[in-house]
Amino acid sequence: MPDGKNEFKEWIVNLRNDFHKHPELSANEKRTTQKICEVLKSLDAHVQTFEEMTGAVAVFKGENQNLKNAGTIALRADIDALPVQEMVDKGNKSRTDGIMHACGHDANTAIVLGVAKKVRDTGLLKEINGSIKFIFQPSEEKLGGARAMIEKGALENPLVDQIIAGHMDPNLPVGTVGVFTHIGHAASDPFELVINGKGTHGARPYQGVNPITGAGMFVSSLDSIIPRHINPALSAVISVGTCHSGDAGNVIPEQAIITGSIRTHDEDARARIFKALKNLVRGIDTVLGTRSEINIRPGAPLGVNDPQVCKSLHAASEAVLGKKRVIILPFIMGSEDFYYFAQKCPGAIMRFGCASKENNITHPLHSPFFDLHEDVLKIGADILFKAVENFFKKNKQYRAVKA
Repeated sequence: MPDGKNEFKEWIVNLRNDFHKHPELSANEKRTTQKICEVLKSLDAHVQTFEEMTGAVAVFKGENQNLKNAGTIALRADIDALPVQEMVDKGNKSRTDGIMHACGHDANTAIVLGVAKKVRDTGLLKEINGSIKFIFQPSEEKLGGARAMIEKGALENPLVDQIIAGHMDPNLPVGTVGVFTHIGHAASDPFELVINGKGTHGARPYQGVNPITGAGMFVSSLDSIIPRHINPALSAVISVGTCHSGDAGNVIPEQAIITGSIRTHDEDARARIFKALKNLVRGIDTVLGTRSEINIRPGAPLGVNDPQVCKSLHAASEAVLGKKRVIILPFIMGSEDFYYFAQKCPGAIMRFGCASKENNITHPLHSPFFDLHEDVLKIGADILFKAVENFFKKNKQYRAVKA
């Protein structure tokens, strides 16, 4: 590249630092979107934004196309942060109280912008018959952004043939990456249980119906659902994150509310758990006389990666890092709404190792102490750029038409 390797690395690190200093929560990524658009426009990309939502889509078109055979590859980056108070005291520390890029979406965004810069600076557009799309998606943490982008036509005009993405992984050391072969992430479905009882004085519980008792029965029964309803060869997790009820120690409250999530790697297991939870709630109501309603909302879909796209990411990773630094990953219990895109066209996501024991960078995602080694930024951009390059060069119909 004309800028040189060190200059490109400095460029992408500075970009990530800017995003990290100014994190924004899901659906509120206004400054982030503005910064993304500024960078893309400086690279002469065609940029699309939306009046009613954050995020952006950019397109680079090959300079010599045969429209009948043109191919389109897309890269997706999630751009939102988390309601976490950052505890890492560095120069790029969050300037916004209570909000932090604790899941590395600032890095994901900088990496995809880095690919856009490499596409422009290397002259790749002169060699391809097709287009390259860059999708900067809001609201991944709330699991709604991908569907909204699809509804806005992010995978159309031109129609996307393949989509790829990457994410930070503090379980892998920097300089290594992880790729999947098929199933990558769990489906994640949030639930809310509202238990309605009958309030009364704490001295006379027999005159009321205590919803807290129902909440306790529900939570304590969860441990029996998976072993009794799910094949032990499969993975599933039911987690309770919140339980709220009452305002005073001497009052039986009217209501208890529990929220949590269900994570599965199998559609049959998913359906079995849904049914078991509903049956459990009905049983508690029968025993206690409570009136309850459980609402299970479809969240992130099952993480099905296209095997051929996985192989493409694997090959690109080996080309950049060598075989020994590319790890085949088992499926993980985390979720990703990237897979809404992958339901519409062949797609796959990979993991970028970002940990460094020598630099005490080992904390997990979503931790207030989460950090990453800056070398991951150039590595990620190099790998995804190589995957884009291979998409066109290894498919003859997507190569530029010679005059």
